[in-house]
Amino acid sequence: MSVTNKTRKKILKNSAATILANAVANFRQVVPLLAGEFHNDLLEKVFHPMERIEMSFGPVMGDGEIHVVKAFIVRHSDALGPAKGGIRMSPVVTLDDVTGLAMEMTWKCALIGVPFGGGKSGIVADADTLSAFDKETIMRRFATMGFRHIGPQVYIPAPDMGTNERDMGYVKDAICYSHGQATTPGCYVTGKPVILGGIPGRRAATGRGVAICVVEALNKLGVNQDEATAVVQGFGNVGSFSALALAERGVKIIAAGDIYGAVYNPAGLDVPALDKHVTEARTVKGFTGGQEIDCREMLELPCDVLVPAATDSQITAENADRIKVKLIGEGANSPTTPQADEILNEKGITILPDILCNAGGVFVSYLEYTQETQQEQMTEDQVVTRLTRRMSDRLHLVWSLAQDRAITMRQAAMVHAIRTVCQARIARGYLT
Repeated sequence: MSVTNKTRKKILKNSAATILANAVANFRQVVPLLAGEFHNDLLEKVFHPMERIEMSFGPVMGDGEIHVVKAFIVRHSDALGPAKGGIRMSPVVTLDDVTGLAMEMTWKCALIGVPFGGGKSGIVADADTLSAFDKETIMRRFATMGFRHIGPQVYIPAPDMGTNERDMGYVKDAICYSHGQATTPGCYVTGKPVILGGIPGRRAATGRGVAICVVEALNKLGVNQDEATAVVQGFGNVGSFSALALAERGVKIIAAGDIYGAVYNPAGLDVPALDKHVTEARTVKGFTGGQEIDCREMLELPCDVLVPAATDSQITAENADRIKVKLIGEGANSPTTPQADEILNEKGITILPDILCNAGGVFVSYLEYTQETQQEQMTEDQVVTRLTRRMSDRLHLVWSLAQDRAITMRQAAMVHAIRTVCQARIARGYLT
């Protein structure tokens, strides 16, 4: 199902200049909380991106014509290690979007405790309307154009919105071809097919991590997970696995939606059946196990848990006051604006911030990175066990910090993450 021009304009209106603005606001609001620990000059140093690259290339596509494609790579930080972050393909992605996402990746990697800095890529193209041939052509050209900026000690890409494990296979193959080798030393890309050195459970990792955080937080709030209800906005890779993992843990999913529509069943949706429907129809619309409702109405349904797993800036100052939940688990990057944050905090709603809640993907990417560099292969059970332990540990760490300092979960997560990056920068010295 392709994105219409009307829908594309709506996405552009909702997302323009907000990802970077949200990231900047999240950083600036916690600077005073760290002023006693670090000099302002150091905080300013770790704030700015170290490298922003804009590329354009013109491959010949399936129609026999040359198509000029624009792409971006941003390395925000390498204080803790090589930059890590996905390749986003979207017709409206901008250099500022990629910069904001790379910044958030820096804090996410520091918070979840992996030896990576923050990075991100963006390709200005519509994944929904490209043929398989044209998408492969673009991914391969991106890899060869970005070859100088991609590597196990520089920047390690992964899937993101609009890209998948098949695309990462193309990136790996294009880089191997550039080396003239069957494979390359070290890990150039994560989220690959398992047969090419990928790791079992990577595709489900972000959604599983969301569910682990949500259930742990429900327990801390005194809510029985077997009696809890949830709404999942966005039923793509993150949203579908979040819903499946929550349902497996006893949480009733009463509504789910995507860019095309939403379905609601107060008795609970059959999530595996919905997942099968979406796999075939590429949308939740038409699912017979629930009644169709407006997407905005779905977001405002009373329930225990809301999982925004679609795109950025979905909870804003306009609708935050109508959100009626106990807990929000941010599956998407930057789904809540700073203005909405204030309203939700005043209402006493607990927010599990994106740099914590959706960090399962980068943690399992780290496991893939280590298994490839060590020429090993983990089982999915091993991956799930380590993911569960790490997500639970970090949820408790941030929760305790928030309680001890009487600050929000987002502020606590940012304080710990920025502190970690500053400490790494001090350990490395200030000359770079």
